Amino acid sequence: MQYDDKVKNRMKRIEGQIKGILKMMEDEKDCKDVVTQLSAVKSALDRTSALVVSKNLEACIRQADSDENAEALINEAVNLLVKSR
Repeated sequence: MQYDDKVKNRMKRIEGQIKGILKMMEDEKDCKDVVTQLSAVKSALDRTSALVVSKNLEACIRQADSDENAEALINEAVNLLVKSR
């Protein structure tokens, strides 16, 4: 699967957030602030995971050769989303 620049940029932003959290920890910042940033990263990862699955699902369904095959792909995508939670 090809990943577009939007998804890659999201991951780069998340990477920056994680580096920022590490810096906060090194600087012994308040626990509340660190946990707030960790929560933001988790949320960003969840949204990015959902985006990747949905884009992949869309591409797979367009290529599906039957309704049964499409249904199996949808079920697989739903299972991926459930596992990521």
